[in-house]
Amino acid sequence: MNLIGLNPVELAASLLGLANIALLVRRSVWNFPFALASVTCTGIVLYGARLYAETGLQAFFFAANLWGWWLWLRSKGAGDRTVTVGWMDARARLGWTFATMTLSLSLGWVLHRFTDAALPFADSAVAGASIAAQILLSLRRVENWVLWVLIDVTAVWLYLSRGLPLLAGLYAAFLIMSVLGLRQWSKAACGC
Repeated sequence: MNLIGLNPVELAASLLGLANIALLVRRSVWNFPFALASVTCTGIVLYGARLYAETGLQAFFFAANLWGWWLWLRSKGAGDRTVTVGWMDARARLGWTFATMTLSLSLGWVLHRFTDAALPFADSAVAGASIAAQILLSLRRVENWVLWVLIDVTAVWLYLSRGLPLLAGLYAAFLIMSVLGLRQWSKAACGC
């Protein structure tokens, strides 16, 4: 791929995002500085692409990453800056599923009705699920990775359709890393 002519902010967002997810898979609290820089750059790029739900999502991610960093620092594992993780019970999973679907559909309707957003329902599905996944990640729940896998698949298509090849590539890499994260966190949760 020829990097000449590509958006340097999109490139920075992609590289910082890869570092962030690699550190998350390892359960390292040092993922958060990379996340803060990545979501700032990503927000700039998404606003230019008229993906408003995901632009707003980046502001949410910024705040959620500050909160997550604080939570993770308070809950580190064996002193090596890794954290313990666990699974939700069935009732919590059902509640999170309902809330995520309600948020996504409501946001999609608002964007469709009141803005010129490109692909408002796909945009809001990624945004709504990402909010849930980010909160679950901050709470150190393994299920966050299941959501990220679904989000990553959708985001690759969404970004390609909006002419954002680096973000699409980033989310393809995120997809692979999310599968690895699910595997690693599942093992850590069961003590395997």
